[in-house]
Amino acid sequence: MKRRINLLVLTLFLSVGVLSQYGCGPKEVVPPVPVDTDGDGLTDAQELELGLDPNNADTDGDGLSDGVEVNETNTDPNNADTDGDGLNDGDEVNTYNTDPNNVDTDGDGLSDYDEVMTYNTDPNDANGDADGEGLSDVDEINVHNTNPTNADTDGDRFNDAQEVDMGTNPNDGSDPAYIAENELTTITFDFDRSTVTDASAQALAENVQMLMNAPAFNVRVDAYTDHVGGDQYNLRLSLRRAAAVVDFYTQNGISEDRIESRGLGKAPVECSEMEKESGTNGCEKNRRAESHPVSTLKYNPDM
Repeated sequence: MKRRINLLVLTLFLSVGVLSQYGCGPKEVVPPVPVDTDGDGLTDAQELELGLDPNNADTDGDGLSDGVEVNETNTDPNNADTDGDGLNDGDEVNTYNTDPNNVDTDGDGLSDYDEVMTYNTDPNDANGDADGEGLSDVDEINVHNTNPTNADTDGDRFNDAQEVDMGTNPNDGSDPAYIAENELTTITFDFDRSTVTDASAQALAENVQMLMNAPAFNVRVDAYTDHVGGDQYNLRLSLRRAAAVVDFYTQNGISEDRIESRGLGKAPVECSEMEKESGTNGCEKNRRAESHPVSTLKYNPDM
């Protein structure tokens, strides 16, 4: 009897094992597969929860997928311009390398949009100097009102940094007033004379006006003679001619401390035979007094 019960128990045990092996036991629960219809890295359920379109990988159309905005850039996938600076998030990330969550990526006081679209400066460099003249872009815009992409805003051949250093106006092409080397007129004298003629006086008056308008300039007077006569006599004559020009300048408002004068005797180049005058054997072009502008400006203009 006892042996019969043991066989029954064994039979039942084997039967349960066989049934379990061939699927007649309890079934394993398989979780549902998450659905990502638009393939943006967010499930449809997540997109619906966030108010996104599960059928559009880039709901706000800014060039960044919804998944990237949520998982990587921390931007708003429903707002193409998260920081409101005027540049869409996709352009900030993919084109300008700026922070789509920060209106002013480099913290220089200029928005990323203004740097990119208005001033054409670098939105990632707070100390940037786009035109390379020595003033930062932000100082050019906010302090000096100059063009940060043009080294010489007013076109006067002094760059903006030089003008700021000299205290002149980098937005005014006439400041500083400048006299080029050949702008002051050279006058000539009659033979063996040091008197300023009427025609020469008119030319010197124009020189005076230029010097009055350019207070940063002094003047150097170099006077010469032709080659008629001895060296010592002509040296003294050239000194008298230089003094005559100096007298004209001082009498017409140019202070003496702005004037240097030299009597240099015979002109360096003698008159040619064709240039010599009949009766004097000299030539007018050598009987001259040159006026040379002398700048006291810290810088010279770019030529």
